[in-house]
Amino acid sequence: MTQDSDRIHTDIQLDSKLESVDHGEEIVLQAARAIGFDEDDIHRIGIAVRESLVNAVTHGNRFHGRKKVHLRVLVAPDSLTVEIGDEGPGFSKDSVPDPLSAENILKQSGRGLLMMQAFMDEFSVTPRPGAGSLVRMVKRRHAG
Repeated sequence: MTQDSDRIHTDIQLDSKLESVDHGEEIVLQAARAIGFDEDDIHRIGIAVRESLVNAVTHGNRFHGRKKVHLRVLVAPDSLTVEIGDEGPGFSKDSVPDPLSAENILKQSGRGLLMMQAFMDEFSVTPRPGAGSLVRMVKRRHAG
């Protein structure tokens, strides 16, 4: 997928509160349905996006009233790209403890990143210009 073939579907800022997670997820799922993803992929995309949005609100922005969550959705005929940015201190995914290691297996944290990577075709975390982190996820629609 090239940037030239992508079309911006949505580029908005959400408040740093959990109520924004539902709104952001629904925007992404509408775009995914519009380009023809099946219900299994819609479910996977929804989980990945929800996890990323919750992380941006809680871990990134820490519910700060003046900080925003940035949601950008790009659509192409055969793929969906979702970018979720926060205005927090930033993090490296390598610094998050492995949720599958013996000492972490019963802990709740860290599983969201694992699900995002498992359910999407591409996943990256990079520093966001200014402050925070930018999660970029791509899901391709495969010929069935």
